[in-house]
Amino acid sequence: MTNALKPLRIGAVTVDFPVVLAALAGYTDLPYRLICRSCSAPYTATEAMLDRQVLLDGKLKKRMVRLDPADHPVAGQIMGNDPETMAEAARTLSDIGFDVVDLNFACPVRKVISRKRGGAVMREPALALDIVRAVIEAVPGRPVTLKLRRAFLEADEHREMFWTIARGAFEAGASAICVHGRSVDQKYRGRADWAFLAEVKREFAARTVIGSGDVHAPADALRMMEETGVDGVAAARGAIGNPWFFEQARDLAAGRQPRRPALDEQRELIYRHFRLACEAYDPRRGLRVLRHLCLQYARLHPRRTDLRNALVAARTEAEWRAVIDSFYGVG
Repeated sequence: MTNALKPLRIGAVTVDFPVVLAALAGYTDLPYRLICRSCSAPYTATEAMLDRQVLLDGKLKKRMVRLDPADHPVAGQIMGNDPETMAEAARTLSDIGFDVVDLNFACPVRKVISRKRGGAVMREPALALDIVRAVIEAVPGRPVTLKLRRAFLEADEHREMFWTIARGAFEAGASAICVHGRSVDQKYRGRADWAFLAEVKREFAARTVIGSGDVHAPADALRMMEETGVDGVAAARGAIGNPWFFEQARDLAAGRQPRRPALDEQRELIYRHFRLACEAYDPRRGLRVLRHLCLQYARLHPRRTDLRNALVAARTEAEWRAVIDSFYGVG
């Protein structure tokens, strides 16, 4: 059965298919975004960047703030707790050429929370809205979005802080919100609350709401839209190691069986990813990135446990290439 899916609209930005790549710390650098683009991802986001990282020239900024003509539309995601600094960082991203500025008020990592960033901002709705207003004013004409969780504490049954931030953000001119169906203190435990996503979409029927949480497979993305009514879905953990996720979601939406890449195609993509990582960084770091990511690519392999064990044992580029060639059909 074919699902009629509408394009995703984020302010003036139109995304042709409503299943997109979420911002993923440690994963959605430019090389992986380009790999996902080659597999039909229609919209991507950077890793979460500290506002001060964006403003300070240095290797870290050069590594994280990278654009490519093939990677549009793309959101630059920032997090911080000072409205002026966030506004200045947003202005910098806009000047560089990011299509959307995305504000992270959702990250549940302890180190981030302890420094009152990410999900910690949900505890201070007034501060969150000061940041939203400052950023929107700093980047006129540029869509501003924000990532939220349903609450800071799981025990907060009324979600008052969430509703205050979401309503205030839309009133201030935010173009969209992306909502993860877990609380900040829940991190990734338990099940994401899709019923809450449906409640959010009912409340903001005329606004753009993107859902997130427990989208492990392309079919989950389509099911989330059908069950909750959200306008789009941000694929996170389900897209790590499976950049074909977006092509497969398009297949399902068109009523086709999702295509499974053969081993030789997987090998070709892994080596392409390695080349992109070496170009973006250097061969040594590129190898380190791919050794880590290949543990995720192994999810699709019929002998994934054996493959992962072999990858962990590989130390040099020659050893790593030998593992890839052996498990993916060369030799």
